[in-house]
Amino acid sequence: MEKTFSEWKKRCLNKADLSKKANVDEDIVDLVSMLNSCEEYFTTSSCSGRITVMETASESCVVQKKNLTWLFVSHQKCKFDDVMTALANSCGNAVLKFEPFVLHVQCRTLENAQLLLSGAVQSGFRNSGITLGKTGKIMMAVRCTHGLEVPLSKQGSLLVSQEYIQFLIEIANQKLEENQRRIERFHQRIQTTVMTNKHQKPPDKEEKLVTKDNISIKQSRQTDDCHSDESIIESDEDLHLVKWFNGAL
Repeated sequence: MEKTFSEWKKRCLNKADLSKKANVDEDIVDLVSMLNSCEEYFTTSSCSGRITVMETASESCVVQKKNLTWLFVSHQKCKFDDVMTALANSCGNAVLKFEPFVLHVQCRTLENAQLLLSGAVQSGFRNSGITLGKTGKIMMAVRCTHGLEVPLSKQGSLLVSQEYIQFLIEIANQKLEENQRRIERFHQRIQTTVMTNKHQKPPDKEEKLVTKDNISIKQSRQTDDCHSDESIIESDEDLHLVKWFNGAL
């Protein structure tokens, strides 16, 4: 297992970033670098959080990634003029979205993953969880439900007033600020907990950490349009054991 984890990490970190952005978002570069510097972890995908205006074709009633056109994307606060300019270029169905921070980390042991999970939940990312695969991969996902998604136009025509759009932008910007505060809390907790425990010995190999009797079963696949290594994520089709630690925000 030790050799396999090291091989996975080497392959992931040496591989070209396959996301559209092709690099790690500026606000989380230090966090990602810190995790990748630990022997127990490496990141496979991430997004610091973003505000977007996306469009689907008028005839499409189902939102799917392959049918989306990105009219506006920002990892920083957005302005009214930015959104209105994006909407002016839309002839389909446009939606304003705020998507919070998400991070996927492969961990050497379940104990390492649980330590990371504890810091994430305590920092406000209460929809975080641990996923185990048949091949031995232990993935920890940092995420929350602090999002926003509101339709703005249909077939290129606005459905709401400009005053309402301004109101939505203010809410999205507030959520982005809160998102950043949570990232900072998480970063600090990682520095004071994970980093100080990075030299702890892994659990005894004979110890049975997880069984089908104490963990729920669920299909899971992680994808993201920011920093990612899709070959690492998508190739593990057999991810099957998931334990989610949920809580109200």
